Amino acid sequence: MAGQSDPHLSIFSASEVEFLAEDETMEIVPNMRMDALHMICGDFGPFFPQIATKVPLWLAVTLKKRGKCTIRPPEWMSVEKLTQVLEAERESPREFQPLPFHYVEISRLLFDHARDDIPEIYMVRSLIEDIRDVRFHKVESGLETISARTHAVKLKNLSVMEVNIVRPFIVRALQAFYKHDSPEMIPQPDATGDRRPPVANRGPRRDLRPR
Repeated sequence: MAGQSDPHLSIFSASEVEFLAEDETMEIVPNMRMDALHMICGDFGPFFPQIATKVPLWLAVTLKKRGKCTIRPPEWMSVEKLTQVLEAERESPREFQPLPFHYVEISRLLFDHARDDIPEIYMVRSLIEDIRDVRFHKVESGLETISARTHAVKLKNLSVMEVNIVRPFIVRALQAFYKHDSPEMIPQPDATGDRRPPVANRGPRRDLRPR
C-alpha cells in the first residue's frame, strides 16, 4: 500500500475512509420493481417490492435518496446491542469489543441519509458516540505504555478510523525509540583519549652521570 514507508502519507482523509466503507453490504427493502443491475463490482437485483435484498451501501444510499427503498440498519445498530457493547467496553479496560471495521462510517452515512429508517436514532447516536469515547480513552492509555523496549503494538478489534488515527503516531514513536536505542546511533567514546604519545626511538642511551 502506498505510504507505508512514510507515516505522514499513511493517514487517509475522512472522505477516503468513508469511500471504502461504501462497499459494505447493506439490506434494503425496495418499493419498486426493477431489473438486475450489472456493474463492474457485481450484479445486484432484480428488485421486487417489499422483498428484502442485499446491496452495497453506496447503492442503498443512492436508491434511498431517490425514494426507491428503505434501508434496514444492521443488527449491531440496535439500542440493545450497543448498550451491551458499551457496558463491555467499560468493564474491559484493556480489550476492545468486536465491532464492524467500518462501524463509524456506516453509522454516519445512515444518520445522514436514512434517519427515518433507524429506530430510536437519538439513543443509537448517543451510544455510538459513547463507545467511541471509551475506545479512544483505551487507545490513549495504551500509547502511554510504549517504551524503548516495545518492538510491536497489537491492538485487536480496532476500527479503520481508530487505526487510521493511531497508526502514524505509533510508527513514529517506535522509529524514534529504535533510533535512540540502537548502538550504532550512540557515539562511542574516543579510545585514544587516554593513550600516551609514542616515544620516538632515538638510539641507545648514554650514561651521562659523573664518574
